[in-house]
Amino acid sequence: MTDRPVRIGVQLAPQHATYAQLRDTVAAIEDLGVDIAFNWDHFYPLSGDSEGLHFECWTMLAAWAEQTSRIQIGALVTCNSYRNPDLLADMARTVDHISAHGGDTGRLILGIGSGWFERDYDAYGYTFGTPGLRLDALSEALPRIKSRWDRLNPAPTRSIPVLIGGGGEKKTLRIVAQYADTWHSFSDVETLERKLGVLQEWCDRVGRDMSEIEISTGVKRTHDGTIGSLEPVEAQYELGARLFTLGISGLDLDLRQARELVAWRDRMNAA
Repeated sequence: MTDRPVRIGVQLAPQHATYAQLRDTVAAIEDLGVDIAFNWDHFYPLSGDSEGLHFECWTMLAAWAEQTSRIQIGALVTCNSYRNPDLLADMARTVDHISAHGGDTGRLILGIGSGWFERDYDAYGYTFGTPGLRLDALSEALPRIKSRWDRLNPAPTRSIPVLIGGGGEKKTLRIVAQYADTWHSFSDVETLERKLGVLQEWCDRVGRDMSEIEISTGVKRTHDGTIGSLEPVEAQYELGARLFTLGISGLDLDLRQARELVAWRDRMNAA
């Protein structure tokens, strides 16, 4: 069990909406008191019309960094394959400084994963390869990113937290044990319990205290826009999850469920 506070994220899918709609939704998410606004790193919609409206991840994060003042921001998750790791480190450092608004501390979370959406790779000229090769590339990229942060001038505003997404037990969770501040998956309760056991084994192997890693999970949307039963969320909480992220899309920008999750967070953190 962990004494970390509960945090709520909202992943705003940058699809099927104008940028003005996405900008206004980010403002509403921040006003709700949500802890983190995420987007995603793809080039085409993942649901609905496959040729529908869609915007790029990192240029959007830079705009969010300037637009917002309190909420943390990041991708859920950046695809490691799409950018040179040293360039990505510089991009993250720059967005982190933008988000500091002249203060001491930025608000960027570097969410990163190995990539999986083959259409992105094919359309933009990246080599898709195999899951194993993409995970090997992620493992090689993370120390390069951290090394580049140490050499940039100016340096990042603080140690930029790294969120790693994915649940592969042979490679991904080893990488999480080595490099992640937060581990995110979309696991159900039973799967999360098993994978936490595997993550503990990897932490033991690499000499990492697993309590240093925040456990993050996705929250399923309901058809009516409300939470419905909190039992799955509370069961994941009992397993140690502390960051709960709801996905919304340009197809449906209803924030009722996010509002309920924020209220639940406040109850849990006040207990």
